[in-house]
Amino acid sequence: MALDPSALGFTTEPLLHEYTWQDVVLYNLSIGARRDTELHLLFEGADKAGPVVFPTYAVIPAWPAMLKLFDAVGGDMLGIVHGGQSVTLHKPFAPQGRVTTVGRVAGVYDLKRLAQTTFVSETRDESGELLCETSWDIIFRLDGGFGGEKPPKAEKVRPPERDADFVVQEATRTEQALLYRLTGDHNPLHADPAIGEKAGFGQPILHGLCTFGHVARHVVNAACGGDASRLRRLEGQFRKPVWPGDTLVTSGWQEGDHLVVEMRTLERPDDAPFSNARAFIDPA
Repeated sequence: MALDPSALGFTTEPLLHEYTWQDVVLYNLSIGARRDTELHLLFEGADKAGPVVFPTYAVIPAWPAMLKLFDAVGGDMLGIVHGGQSVTLHKPFAPQGRVTTVGRVAGVYDLKRLAQTTFVSETRDESGELLCETSWDIIFRLDGGFGGEKPPKAEKVRPPERDADFVVQEATRTEQALLYRLTGDHNPLHADPAIGEKAGFGQPILHGLCTFGHVARHVVNAACGGDASRLRRLEGQFRKPVWPGDTLVTSGWQEGDHLVVEMRTLERPDDAPFSNARAFIDPA
């Protein structure tokens, strides 16, 4: 099925997402939360209100809307990779509850050999109050050349030429992608060695959103004193694949009202799989 540029503007109906504290804990485990330092993310009894819903959980209620947007734009699913992601939090999620999400195709772009779509979403609580917004840039490696517009140029975010204000190093598990897919993204690219080989990666790769969640945890633990409610926005681009079992090395530099963020791996230090990235946090 070819990519359909006429899907621009397609908007989903409001999609209900019901979640329990078990769903919250599963997500937090899938992005690497640790018992020794992050028990408040993993145990419903660690806080009177229940387990803390980590800010990047925002992508979970948005995922069903994203699937409908993928159906609307078409394209060759074997060739898709995650190009960029942002999450903006307006208020914390309750430890369990019901929320609704509306997704929209905000862009369909032609990069000659490749194509790109931009999907956006808004998630609201039961009272209709806005909880969070997300934006997803998706690269279609096999669907370019349809004569469409080029995407707008992304703002360049480069680390300053000085030592980072923090560096966090954390190993992922070889089963990390298999754990993360239990949160809803069942793309076999992250589980089936044959699909990983066919897609040109040689093996299954880690979900971009799993990497994104790990980086967000690193920012929260290093720059927010472990208080996840202070993280208001995280945005960045996925430039290289990450493999389950890689050791992630996240660095951050305070620059004005935001942090410049970059994530490399210990195994391939010359590459920056997550970069052109910024985090905005509330003061303590």
